[in-house]
Amino acid sequence: MTIGEFRDSIVNGQVPAGLGHALVALWHDAHGDWNMAHKLAQDDEGIDGSRVHAYLHRKEGDDSNARYWYARAKQPPAMDTLEEEWANLVKEFLNRTTTNGTGAE
Repeated sequence: MTIGEFRDSIVNGQVPAGLGHALVALWHDAHGDWNMAHKLAQDDEGIDGSRVHAYLHRKEGDDSNARYWYARAKQPPAMDTLEEEWANLVKEFLNRTTTNGTGAE
């Protein structure tokens, strides 16, 4: 799946099948459901979930909480725009999903 197809699915309101929690969380965030995105990020205790969790708290304006989640993800706090961070996460996770062929992140 390309990022364009991912974005199209948001417009169409249909979550693509076979995506892991982190990508589905980013989908819900872009679809305007921050609470569902946050729940899914919390449910993913791995690094990807922590990265999305950090992004969501940064978006919310809770910089202290965002820094905590960036540290848990072993990532420096993002310096790009929220839109760029979202797109970079989606591209990375989609690429990994495509590469390993499992649909898991």
